Amino acid sequence: MTDRWIATGLAQDLPNGTVMAALWQGVELAVWRSATGRLSAWKDRCPHRGMRLSHGFVRGETLACIYHGWVYGSTGQCQHIPAHPALTPPATIRATAYLCREAGGVLWLAAEDTAEPPPALGPLHPLRTITLNCPTDRIRAAEPALSGDQILRGKVLIAGRMQELCLLIQPHPGATRLHALCDAGADKIAVSRWLEDLRCRAEQGDAA
Repeated sequence: MTDRWIATGLAQDLPNGTVMAALWQGVELAVWRSATGRLSAWKDRCPHRGMRLSHGFVRGETLACIYHGWVYGSTGQCQHIPAHPALTPPATIRATAYLCREAGGVLWLAAEDTAEPPPALGPLHPLRTITLNCPTDRIRAAEPALSGDQILRGKVLIAGRMQELCLLIQPHPGATRLHALCDAGADKIAVSRWLEDLRCRAEQGDAA
């Protein structure tokens, strides 16, 4: 496992033809999936006027900025400028790209020069993403049965049975996002309620 890959969401939360904002080691990114399912991750600033690309629109295999409609292909290269339709955009007009990979139902982000694959999580299934208004150390303190660094994993007693859980940590300013995975046969409603209880315990511990 390498700490250069950071989970930014669950694949089920980014359907084809959509875009979402993400964060990788403090860098704001726009992660989007084309109409055919191709993933791209760029710095969340249009090279033209700095508008957030995560506010843009996916059109086929391209992403269009919401401000002046500049259109970018999957490599980040600008393909079309509406105000100058006959102009071939210079190669220098390009969004800054990062790696985005889907593995095990999770969306992973890394720098473009990362050679190692995303972490392998085994036969666990994505459940949901939850945001906690507290730092990561409070989450570890609230549930010592789970251990790890960027990946918290272990067995927890939920609804009368031991459940294998995996929580992928994504730090945010003043908060922490957890992307939760569980056994295929787990009681997903019970696990979801346990996550809400974990949120309360961690946030109350932060306020203590």
